[in-house]
Amino acid sequence: MKVRTLFLAALIAGGFIWVTTTRKWDPPKFLRGDSKPIWTEPVMAKTGLTADEQSNIDIYKFAHNATVNISSTVYRQSWFGQVVPSEGTGSGFLLDADGRILTNNHVVSGRAPEIYVTMADKTRHKAKLLARDPQNDLALLQIQPKKKLPFLRLGDSDVLQVGQKVLAIGNPFGLEGTLTTGVISSLGRQLNNEQGGVLEGLVQTDAAINPGNSGGPLLDSQGSVIGVNTAILGPGGNIGIGFAMPVNRAKSMLEAYQSGKRFGRPRLGVTIYPVYGDLAELLELPAEGGLLIQDVGPGSAAEQAGLRGARRAVVVGNIEMGVGGDLIMAIDGAPADRADALTRMMSRKRPGEAMELSIFRGGKTMKVNVTLGEAPEE
Repeated sequence: MKVRTLFLAALIAGGFIWVTTTRKWDPPKFLRGDSKPIWTEPVMAKTGLTADEQSNIDIYKFAHNATVNISSTVYRQSWFGQVVPSEGTGSGFLLDADGRILTNNHVVSGRAPEIYVTMADKTRHKAKLLARDPQNDLALLQIQPKKKLPFLRLGDSDVLQVGQKVLAIGNPFGLEGTLTTGVISSLGRQLNNEQGGVLEGLVQTDAAINPGNSGGPLLDSQGSVIGVNTAILGPGGNIGIGFAMPVNRAKSMLEAYQSGKRFGRPRLGVTIYPVYGDLAELLELPAEGGLLIQDVGPGSAAEQAGLRGARRAVVVGNIEMGVGGDLIMAIDGAPADRADALTRMMSRKRPGEAMELSIFRGGKTMKVNVTLGEAPEE
């Protein structure tokens, strides 16, 4: 009995050794785990990045290094007569290798602010305020770097189209180097600023813009700056409606600074309402329409040139507007076929320069030359 037991044990052990050494052993199913991998390989590993993704990455790698964080401290007097520091933060971007930076005026507003700029490599510099344009919420700063710096190139904001892709870079809520993407949602928007003034001709975008993005670049798909991120709709965070100042507005300030001339904003002195197509015909105006003058400011360049405002008010649908005033159909020979046509042309002018307006009045078209005045400083 004992011998038989030993024989059976030896037979089983020998068989196991033979099976596991001379052939591949397939363990029974109850001993095996799931043969499928727990994870799934990403598609990207096989197909790579899309062209659009790679473009975003390339633009960010370069533009991020030319985008800076700005902090400014202004000492203000409290209600109790105490001098207390008030600190603001925002973004900006380098215009050249020598340290000139473009940002929003409201980021560095106040009398004699202490301004510091932090670069992408964490180096910190004290900045000097060179020029400002409060009407367009723009400011030019200068730092003294110890080496040449990467900088961004300025595009042309006059050729922008709704639906065009844009990228925004900045430091929202102190989260440095943030990239958001979207499209141009609209052009020629108007927005009241915190100082009670009006920002005109803004670019509207759904690229997320939040507090701290102010002053950062809005880029096109080529990596050129086409706007300066300026504001959001509402007091809180982004809701998909952000605004940027067209970069061509900044060019006027930069040209004035470079030429050594004092920068002033030109003023025509009219309020307008865009009318085109069916609305224009309903008001017995040419179908191509234009910008219908509502009011002419007393003592303004428009009044001196003899431009006329509305004579009476009418209600068309649910819109109340003034009629009987001049219809601006062209500005310096370019058709006034957009709501922001006047604002765009004014951004290229300086006080004292001439502007030719083609207007429709009393059933006739005529040309009027205007010498532009200067808008008061805020």
